[in-house]
Amino acid sequence: MPMFNPSHPGEILREYMGDSLTVSALAAHLGVTRANLSMILNARSGISAPMSLKLDDAFGTSEGFWLRLQTNYDLAQARRIKKGKIRPINTIKLQTRKLAKAVA
Repeated sequence: MPMFNPSHPGEILREYMGDSLTVSALAAHLGVTRANLSMILNARSGISAPMSLKLDDAFGTSEGFWLRLQTNYDLAQARRIKKGKIRPINTIKLQTRKLAKAVA
């Protein structure tokens, strides 16, 4: 069951960092820029697959943990702004067949 309002992975990453690990130190450890990491921590950027693997290694989480957090967050955001229901493809095919028979 999907979470209604999951946290951005950057918020969770802040918790993993604790008080002793600085943004600069973690960025250097991961081999990314401080700006890149800061954007993630401030929920202005998402976590990519390569970043997820780096965080998995650094914090000992299961492979894809951070990417799954990002996906759950993205899906929750998309659900919030979803406009209308899309009809299933089968319905479109059925209508196309009916139309083709009517024309023939």
